[in-house]
Amino acid sequence: MMQPPKPAPRPGRVSLRRYARLFREDILSAQPGHLYRAWMAEFRTPLFRSYLCNDPALTKMVLKERPDDFPKSDRIREGLAPLLGNSVFVTNGETWKRQRRIIDPAFEGGRLRDTFPAMWAAGQAAEARMETLVGQAVDIEPETSHAAADVIFRTLFSVPIEDRTASRVFEKFREHQRAQPVLNLGAVLPLPKWFPRFHSRATKRTAAEIRALITQMTADRMAAIEAGTAPDDLATKIMTTRDPVTHETFDTAEMVDQVAIFFLAGHETSASALAWTLYLLALFPEWQDRVAEEARAHLGDTPEFGTVSRLRIARDVFREALRLYPPVPMMVREAACPEHFRDRDVPKGAQIVLSPWHQHRHERLWERPDDFDPGRFATENGKTCLREAYMPFSAGQRVCTGAGFAMVEGPLLLAMLLRRFRFETVEGRPAMPVAHLTVRGKDGIWLRIERRSP
Repeated sequence: MMQPPKPAPRPGRVSLRRYARLFREDILSAQPGHLYRAWMAEFRTPLFRSYLCNDPALTKMVLKERPDDFPKSDRIREGLAPLLGNSVFVTNGETWKRQRRIIDPAFEGGRLRDTFPAMWAAGQAAEARMETLVGQAVDIEPETSHAAADVIFRTLFSVPIEDRTASRVFEKFREHQRAQPVLNLGAVLPLPKWFPRFHSRATKRTAAEIRALITQMTADRMAAIEAGTAPDDLATKIMTTRDPVTHETFDTAEMVDQVAIFFLAGHETSASALAWTLYLLALFPEWQDRVAEEARAHLGDTPEFGTVSRLRIARDVFREALRLYPPVPMMVREAACPEHFRDRDVPKGAQIVLSPWHQHRHERLWERPDDFDPGRFATENGKTCLREAYMPFSAGQRVCTGAGFAMVEGPLLLAMLLRRFRFETVEGRPAMPVAHLTVRGKDGIWLRIERRSP
């Protein structure tokens, strides 16, 4: 059986300098092959120690049982600070808990129903753009990026991506991605806070431009809220929610930080997931046809939230794509005190690496881990691993607040596109995953778009 593309692991041991160079080029191929079999692996350098944990018992302890003892590593903040500021993605402790108490109500079940028409409208816009590309071979990543950004703007601020400010944010974000290196000096060295981080001029400039645009959108919304004219969307909900403990709301500066991470996490990760799902379905057209048949049977001409529960094949296909190509391939926590993992002493301050990429493909957990099989989730092995070894959105108290949102958005956009179009691989343009901030195609993800017969 043909297997989806997977990067080759690095051969043998390498120096720290060589590892840093490989890591900068691609997080995934910089790792050794034994991580697909190991329960835990230790990586020592003169500067820090890290422990990659694949053992489900360890990941459960770190993420669910004792999350406060394993805060998010400050080194994650280093490369992202110019854009994300003090957002919920990088904070810890009481600051993070306060932010989540304000943000989480906007993404509860009832609110998903309220945002569904905006998702549907973004899907229709994506269909219209795809129609102009019929018969062409295109890099599908910019198209899924456009669609995911449109969902964010419509659900967050009630404006389509064609809105002038929204469009500028989108373009500046793409420019920021090209300027932002995955490896920053502060992510490698334990630098004091006063020491300069040496972000490039382009990184700082594009981050400042994005934040200025978001500040204007946020200030305009604050004025609309005060005037009683604001739409009932996610931005209004978040900006008017008071922390039940402190009774405070986000001010404009705090809201800018949160919008920046909503855009990064909600747009970048969704775009990655949708692009890889379409590529997998081009590789396995029998599954593509099944999703298309389901979509035509259940999707009508108007948005009905109940449709989502009937898109079972689309959901399992999207779930399997998230297993094989988790948008965020690794998460880093820090040991707040000395620990003892699998007969090894773990010092205070050690980096605890949790890798969805390796755990989702672990040879001692999953049956046929490198195969594409959306039907696996109906098997006992699939059900067990879904509970114990599946974490595309993290898990525990720091699970992605938009996980439920993503599991509505992904299958819906997938079904809407496949009911009208067929996606085919392009000869001579194989996709190979690489990871920087998210898992993307090394040279893009090229597909040919054809109109599906009535």
